[in-house]
Formats: sequence, C-alpha cells, structure tokens
Amino acid sequence: MFKFMHKKHPVPAERLRHQKELFRYAKTAQHGFPSKPSALAYDPTLSLMAIGTKSGAINVYGQPGVEFYGQHKNVESAVRQIIFLPNQGRLVTHCDDNTLHLWEVNFRSGTSVLEEVNSTTMEGKLKTISTCCLEASGEHLLVGTEGGNIYLLNIASFSLTDNIIYQDVVMQNVPDDYKVTPGAVECVRQHPVFPDKILIGYNRGLMVVWDRKQLNAERTYVCNQSLETVCWSRDGAEFMSAHNDGSFIIWNARKLSKPDGPHAPYGPFPCKSMTRVSWVTTDSGDWVVFSGGMPRASYGDKHTVSVLKRDAQREEEKHVAFDFTSAVVDFVLLGGEGTESKEGPHTLLVLAEEELVAVDLSSEGWPTHQLPYLSSLHSSAITTASYVTDCSETAYRRLVAAGERQRQPASQKPWPITGGERVGEPCSSRDLLLTGHEDGSVCVWAAGDVSLRLIYRLTTSRLFSEEEDDRDRRERELDEEFPPLRSVGVFDPYSDDPRLAVKRVALCGDSAALVVAGTAGQIVVWRLAEEEKEGYKVQPVLVDLVSEQDSFAWKGHDRLPARPEPLTLPAGYQPSSVIQLHPPAAVSALSLQDSWGLLAAGTGHGFVLFDFIQNKPVMHKCTLNPHDYAASGESPMTRGKSLKKSLRESFRRLRKGRSQRAAGPRRASPSPAGGQTPTTATDSPAAPQHARRGLSPPVTVSDDDVRPVERSVEARSEDPAFSGMIRCLYLATSYLASGQPPMRTLWAGTNSGAIYVYAVHCAAGEKRITTPVTWQPGKEFRLKHGAPVIDIRIVDAGGRSVCRAPADQAATGPHRVVIASEEQFKVFTLPTMRPYGKFKLTAVEGSRVRRIGYARFCASPTDDSAYTEWCLMCVTNQGDINVFTLPELRRQMHEESIRREDILGITSLVFTEHGEALYLASSSLYQRLALSSGVAVRPSCRLTLPEGARPAAGAAAPAAGAAAPAAAAAPATDESAEAKQRTASGDSRPAAEASFSSGADTTVDSHRDFLSSSEKPIESAAAATSGAAGGGDGSGPGEPEVVEISTEEADRLLNGMRGLVNGVGGREERSVENYKEEKDGVKKSLEKSKETHISASEDEQNNVTAQREETERVLTTTESTSDSVTTRSKEEVRVVRTTRITAGTKVTEVTPPATTAAAAATTAGTRQNGNGE
Repeated sequence: MFKFMHKKHPVPAERLRHQKELFRYAKTAQHGFPSKPSALAYDPTLSLMAIGTKSGAINVYGQPGVEFYGQHKNVESAVRQIIFLPNQGRLVTHCDDNTLHLWEVNFRSGTSVLEEVNSTTMEGKLKTISTCCLEASGEHLLVGTEGGNIYLLNIASFSLTDNIIYQDVVMQNVPDDYKVTPGAVECVRQHPVFPDKILIGYNRGLMVVWDRKQLNAERTYVCNQSLETVCWSRDGAEFMSAHNDGSFIIWNARKLSKPDGPHAPYGPFPCKSMTRVSWVTTDSGDWVVFSGGMPRASYGDKHTVSVLKRDAQREEEKHVAFDFTSAVVDFVLLGGEGTESKEGPHTLLVLAEEELVAVDLSSEGWPTHQLPYLSSLHSSAITTASYVTDCSETAYRRLVAAGERQRQPASQKPWPITGGERVGEPCSSRDLLLTGHEDGSVCVWAAGDVSLRLIYRLTTSRLFSEEEDDRDRRERELDEEFPPLRSVGVFDPYSDDPRLAVKRVALCGDSAALVVAGTAGQIVVWRLAEEEKEGYKVQPVLVDLVSEQDSFAWKGHDRLPARPEPLTLPAGYQPSSVIQLHPPAAVSALSLQDSWGLLAAGTGHGFVLFDFIQNKPVMHKCTLNPHDYAASGESPMTRGKSLKKSLRESFRRLRKGRSQRAAGPRRASPSPAGGQTPTTATDSPAAPQHARRGLSPPVTVSDDDVRPVERSVEARSEDPAFSGMIRCLYLATSYLASGQPPMRTLWAGTNSGAIYVYAVHCAAGEKRITTPVTWQPGKEFRLKHGAPVIDIRIVDAGGRSVCRAPADQAATGPHRVVIASEEQFKVFTLPTMRPYGKFKLTAVEGSRVRRIGYARFCASPTDDSAYTEWCLMCVTNQGDINVFTLPELRRQMHEESIRREDILGITSLVFTEHGEALYLASSSLYQRLALSSGVAVRPSCRLTLPEGARPAAGAAAPAAGAAAPAAAAAPATDESAEAKQRTASGDSRPAAEASFSSGADTTVDSHRDFLSSSEKPIESAAAATSGAAGGGDGSGPGEPEVVEISTEEADRLLNGMRGLVNGVGGREERSVENYKEEKDGVKKSLEKSKETHISASEDEQNNVTAQREETERVLTTTESTSDSVTTRSKEEVRVVRTTRITAGTKVTEVTPPATTAAAAATTAGTRQNGNGE
C-alpha cells in the first residue's frame, strides 16, 4: 500500500507568479456568420449594423475590427426586431417571449462593450407584440399588438405610459366591414414631417392616419388584400403599401384620390407575398426595393430582393431581382436617409438565413461588396480545418496578391459601414486559417485579427470529371428568362459528388505550397504561379497501398476520374502533382515538408511517402490487418459473421457485465483512509471551482495524503475494425541512432497504438532533382494499451517543436518525442527512447483526447525578454481544454470549455501557436478562445458619441399629447418597476429620494455627483414606503423607518437639501389627459389631472424638511342619448403619495402617504324613464 503514499509539495511562489502571467482563459472573438439570424437593423448616424438570432444573440458591427456581442438571458427566444436609438449607441430588441430589452454600448476597462440595461414584459394575450416603431424624437416606442391596440413605451424609464391608442377608438370612422376584426397591427410608421401623425396598418388591409394630438383619425384607407407593410415617401405626401398578392399601391396622404396601383411587378399571374418594401424618392425619380413577389407557379422556390429604379415619370429605368440560395430575413438601404437628403441609396444590405450580401447601387452594374467580416464560412459544409501561425511575409504577400486577382468583379468602393474606432494598433500577425469544404474547395482566411477575411478560394473539382455545376446552370437559366434574376451570394450547400469533399489540408508557411487531400484518396499539390498556364493535362500518379495483399478486394466507391481535356489554369494556385491512392479511401493523415520536397499521406490501409519534386512515390506501407473487414468498404456483418453469432456475442457481453456489477461490492477491498475511497479533486462533486478548473491554489498537503485512485484501463483487444488506420504522420529532423548526426525522419501512428519510424535520405543541392530519395526502417513499437496515436511531435530541451526552431538551433540540446494517444501523453528521450515522463488522462478522469496542439505562452507579446514557455494543449471528448508544460507534462490549466454534447465543436477545434483555439460554435461560426494571457485576438474598440447625444439617466419626458406617467395610476406596481430600473442603472438611493429628485430643479445626476463626492460612502440609507391606501397589493401603509447616519454624512445631506429650499420651495406641476369615446349611444369623457406640490423649509435647529405631495383628480362624465338624455359627472380626488425627507438631526425619516378622497355626482337635464332612473 506504500505505492499509494505520495507527498505533495506546495507550489513555489515563483511558479504561481508564472502561472498568473502566462495562462488565462477567455472567450474572445467570433468569426463567421451568426447561426439562424432573425433580425437586422442599421443606425445611419453612427454607421452601425446589428444582427439578432433565433438563439437570443445580438451582435453589433461597425468598421472592420469593431464588434460588440450580447446575449439575451432566454436563449430559446428569437430576436424578432431590432430598433436603434439614432446617435445614442443604444438599441431596443423585441423577442419572441413578448419582451422588450434596452441595450447600451458603454465604455468599460478601456474598451466599449454591449450591455443590457433594462427590459420589460408585455403580459396578456391581447398585448402580444406584433410590431414596434420608434418616435423621431427617440423618447417613446410605439408598440403595436395582436389585439389591435398601440401602447407607448417611455425609453427613459422603459415602462408603459397611460397613453394608449385603442383599436375601438380608431375604428369609429372606418367602414362597417372592418369595425369587427381589422386584425393585428401589422406596422406603424411615423409621419416624416409631422411627428404627431402616425400611419397604422392592420392585417386585413385597413390603413389609418392617426393624429395623436387631436386624438382622431385623419384619413382612412382600405384595400381588399391583406397588408404586409407600409412606408412613407420622403416628404410625407404619399405612402406605399405592400400586400400578400405580390403587389404594391401608392396612396395620396394629403387628399382623398384614386390610388396609384395596384402594381404587380411580376404579375398578372398569382404571386407570392411582398413581405417587405422600402421606397426612396428623389428629384430624378424613385427607388422601390421589395422582397418576395415572385410568380408562385414558376418561381415559387426563389428567394429574391428586387430593386426597381424609376425616373421622375415613374417609368422603369432599371430592374434587377437578386436571387439568393437561402430565405431572405430582412434588408436595409444605406444612403438617402432623412427628409432633407436629395440622394438615392448607395448600398443594399440583405440578410439571408445563411449569408449577408451587400450590393453597391452607386456603381455601374450594381456589383456586390467583398465582405470584411460576417463571411459565410459554410458556403459549402466545412469538413476539415488547419491553422498556420506566422506565415512568412513573402508567402503572405503572394497569397494576398493572388486573391486580389480573384476579386476583380467585386465592387471597388470601400465598405460602407464605418462606425466606431479601434483601440490600439490592429493585430499584425500573418496567421492563416484553412477550411476544406464538402464541394472540394479550400478557403484561405486571414485569421490574425478580429475580422476573418477571405484571402483566396481554391476549387479542386475542376481537375476531375463531374456533371455540370448546379450554380452555373442556374445562372444560365436566370439570364435567359424574365424576371430579370441575378444570382448573388456564395452560399451553395449542394455538392454533386461526395467524393470531392476535402478531408485533410496542409500549407507550408514559408513557401505557401498547399496540399489538399480528399475523400476518394485524391491528393493534389498546389503552387502559386504569377501567370496563366494553358494546355495543362491532369495525369494522376497511382499509388497502390495494398499491392502486397492479394486477397484484398475493395468494395467501396470508385476513384474520381481525371478530366480528360486540357485545362487553362488562371494565375494563382496551380496543380504541380496529382496523386491517387488505391484503395480510394478517405485520407486520414497528412504531413508536408516543402523544403524536403516530400509529403506523407495515410488512409485506413496504410501510408505513402511521396516525392513531389520528382513526382513519384518514395515508399509505401500497408498497415491493413488481415482480418480487417471494415477497411474494404463493406460492413463487417456481411463477411464471416452471421446475425445469430452477433446476437450471441451481444448477450454474452451483457451477462458478463451484470455478473461483474453484482460481484463488485463483495470483492471490494477496504479503502485506504478510514473506509473512505480516495477521490481526486476533479472527481469530487463537492470540490471547489478552482480545484476542478483553472489554476490550482497553493496547498500544503500532509504526509498521510494518498495518490488519486486510477481507473483500471485494460489492454485493448485486437479490434479488426480500422485497426490499421493511420491517425498521424510527422516529418521532422532529429536523432534516430546514437552517435549519428540528426537526420530526416518519418513517424507514423496507427489506430491500434503502433508507431513506425523511418530514416529518409535526400540529396542536397541540384542533385535533389535527379537523385532518388532513399529510406530505411528506424524503429517500430506499440503502446501497451493499444490506444490510437493521434499526434507525434519532437521538441527540444525547451519544449519547442524542432520544426519551428531556427536553423542554427535545430540540432542543439537533447531532443524528446512527445507521443499523444487518446488516453495518455508520454515523453521519450531521443535517440534511446528512454521514458522521460507521462500523464495519464483517461485513467484519472475517464476522458479521451480528441485534438492536440503546441503553443508558446508569453507574459508579454511585445517584450522579447519576457518569460516564455512552450506547452502542450489538448481538448477531450468531454469538451475540456488542458494545458501541460513541456517536457515535464505538468498540468497548468483545466477549463470546461465546450459542452460535451457539442460533437461538432469538439471535433472541429484547432489550436494556434499563440495559445489560442478556434472551434465551430455552429456550422457557420467559429468561436475564438484565449488560453494565454499575453496574446489574444479580441475586439478592442470604442464608440464615441457626440456631446449630449444620450439622454441623462432618469430624465423622462412626456410624450406629445400624452398624459402623466403611469406611476400615478398604479403606485404600487410602478414603484417596484422604478426600483428595478434604479437597480439596473446602478442607483441605490431610497425610492422616496429618487422620486423627489426627479421633480425638482436639482436633477438626479447632481444628487449622485454630490453624494458620490463623499470621502466615506454612506453605509445605510432610508428606505421608501409609499402607495395609496388600499391600493397595490392591498397591504396597508408601512411604519416610518429611522436610520442612524454619521454627523459628516448628515452635514453633506443637509447642504444638498438646502439647495432644494432655495430652488424648488413651493413649486407646483400639473398634467391633464382627456379621453372621449362614443359607443352604443353612450358618450363617455374622462379628464384626469395630476398635481405635484413640492415644498422645503428649514427650522431653528437647522433641520431641513422637504415634502412632495402628489394629487390625482379624475372627472368622469357619462351621457346617454338612447331613450332619455342623462348626464352624470363624478369627480374623485385622492392624494397618491406624500413624501417627507428630514435631515440635520442624524435621522432620515420617510412618512407613509396620506390619502383622501372626495366624490361628487350631479345629474342635469334628466328625463325619467320607465325604470325611474
């Protein structure tokens, strides 16, 4: 039992300091396109764009490098609408769960961040939000509902006001057919010239111009088609409505006249709904942009946004229907905003479900912009990825130049969204991310900055025979027929041949040589060329991996046939060698050494070493197990196994497992310490958070501590299924034999734990072209448990990979090889293969390794003398990321990064040599992680607002024509809402004090500034108790609360309240709301007034008392003209709230409210009816 005794030593202070300097986990940036977008918005003043998703994410984008990320708490609620508060750096989101949220871009810790500052919920079935519209002043949000009413949301307090536009009132002057069910409020648009007027559109086709000041309907418009949306002309003289039959109508808003239309651009046959429309009028004509409206029979499957440019006589000048491969979510026009602008739009932004497209409307031909961010990574499904760190400047420059030649048809105008500014210098690293796709293409991305930018796109399918490309066929069809369709965007998820899918990709950072390996065993070596090449004929070199296996028969798919006709290769990447492996199985491992002119590739049958300078194979080895049925492309069940035998073996395993579980407790031996089974900190559910993830704190452990109990990992049986598959290949220069200089070596690891090592000899200089490359076996060994070998790396004495070491340091110091299997890491000293260290991951934690990476962790990215370490990084099948020192293999970090259910995220993760990682958070979006505290690519930007652009906190202005805030009508409910608002905004003052300051000349901000100037913060404050008697939840008034405060605090509060005596003594405020309606012969009128009286005084003892009294008067008049004329009036007067604050005697007292009520009823001009009323 002494082998379990293990003394743990405390972590030295210097090591703890290094851990803090080197390692830090954070989610930093997002690359790609958000998954399942649902809303789009644009702020023309600050030039910002926002995108919301169905998972509640909200992202704001400005110029390249300016990005802000936000996430709603309810991740299952989709963002339905986004509304910018112009020039304020704030926006409002409307979500599927009938909630509204207020977001702000605020400056925190040297950078701007997107924060949710407030939210509200519309409760009730009739209050289901259908649309929202912001007032031009930005003070209120008009909220249309499914029930037909329109509510006003005060942006400052983010609460509903009492001003409600009831559907019954609006319906008074409309035709009888629409009085019953006009439908939900489909859209609300404010008049561009007269802000008191709004255009309300109902679902059934009713449109009303409502005067909010006069509280009546100015004009009513009726269409017999269901309404989709409306929009005003620039001068407000006309408005346009779009309908579900694919037509739009232009109506005169100044006089009742015959409308212009309906116009069906793609009629007269039945068309799809015109879901969105935008109308921009200029002196020279107008622009009509709409989505949908295609003929149902012929083009019902099209997703289009049409742009119709017309002259001053509204005759068509240009008409293009942009065709997308995914459904259109929304679009916005950039340019020509505002009533004073005379210009037309310059850019059309279209958000589709799978991509963002920007069309340049100011250039000839209306080309599309090259996206600096939000690129559609999944234009074809991503099948593999590779990351290249610090590409050489020459190779990077050649890559960028080749990519520029590819983008000639794109717009030459700069990116139109330019909001925000970057903080600090942009990242200058020349990092590349390579993604292989299902259609055989490879995309090279500039990944060293926040914005993931496409540099080059390579297509390998042109080398092989295939059917006509679906996109080319579709574009040819669109050019021949009407409507004038034009295909835009890059998203094309369909692949004609699954054998084209890219499985492995490798790029040399020094020469930009690229190797692409596919699903059908095809391998192509590509090199950059400056000029076009004509007459190239594809001649694959066939390599038979199973030539020595006479009995093997491949029953899988055939190889890809090479294209027979000569090809014209454009400048850029051109093929130099084409290799075809047999059997044509998917390539599972790839390694490239361009300086040697060699590459190694492996499949499930073996591996090959290929000389692409002489274009011939050097050697190949078959690792196929003689009993390997699965590797032949056929299911093991169909050869040598019957169904009866398979079932019998399954039942035997079940019985064996049951017997072992039943016998387990009886065979259990006594545990080492007091009958308790020792467990590790990572296994214990009660372990503290810092013990399970992150860095371990310094702990001194006694001698009686025991080692963690390891799980028993049995040696694996010889599984015939894919046991010979090559999992990793590695080409490096190192020591292979004692007493000999370093030599070129090839290492290969298999799925069954076997490792093969070979020495490779290449001629130097000019002889390399003619002298054959030779090889000889070096070593061959197998791991004890037969776990799959997923990575092999040779490091020097400092843990740095010998491939990344400078040429003059490559052979110095002892070399060690790190062999990583799915279960553990082992380090051996070369060339003796003497064990140096190991770390058992599966035995201790039960997880398996999925990806391996090596990185340089530096305390400072700019200081070359800063402390650095080279470490090993891995991600497990549980989604955990671990970091180990090299070559000691001591764990420095353990983070639960990815959900264990997220198989796509775990299998797609790639590490960088800067101590970062990228994984697919969805099929279209890479999430970037930082593991190093020294280097991190993250958005570091600032949004500068004009002086006074954002209203002061707590300053609520009443709406035009609106009554007093709803706080007076429902004190108990709204007081809690005010408390929430104060909490969200960081205001911790008493409720009574907050209510008092909002009505005084001394604003809330001045109170905050005064109180925050105290050297000693106030430790306690008076709580407010207010509410009408019998109101709210029915509870009675509370007792006054007396709180002791210090003399210094009392003096400061006294000075502030003396300002109230001088400034607001005896001030009175009054607000009045009128409401009238007539229904079923009964006229009702309501006059509600609210009065606020504020007074302050000072007595002989220097005690300052401030009092605020709120009084509400409600006068209701009812007049019936049916059988008799009866007029009744009733007036109610009540004191809603009385607040008194006293300071100067170390006591702050808030009194409960006093309530009085008086009612009077008069009857005038009454004729008695039969009932004596």
